[in-house]
Amino acid sequence: QVQLVESGGGLVQPGGSLRLSCAASGSGFNIRAMGWYRQAPGKERELVASNTDGRGTSYADSVKGRFTISRDNAKNTVSLQMNSLKPEDTAVYFCNAAVRRRYDNWYFEVWGQGTQVIVSS
Repeated sequence: QVQLVESGGGLVQPGGSLRLSCAASGSGFNIRAMGWYRQAPGKERELVASNTDGRGTSYADSVKGRFTISRDNAKNTVSLQMNSLKPEDTAVYFCNAAVRRRYDNWYFEVWGQGTQVIVSS
């Protein structure tokens, strides 16, 4: 069993910054990718940023140049530094990981519970 726990959400003014963090807990597993999704009210969940073994990082066009994802493979953690925040960044942000049991060859998706980010003056 693997669980993801997010932290760092909150209320920030436009132009401000927040840093989200996510930690995977458990034992007997490996992670090949970690990332962040978000879901705004009335909208579909969308990929914000991700980091994949052997592939590096990927960002949504809407956050390029403003957000930075950082993954620590040894600690099974991932963070998202969000700068120059805009009201349209308001959403629930979810941590995501592609996980496999050690000695298995198949991966499955694990999701965090979500953390609220509100960008408003």
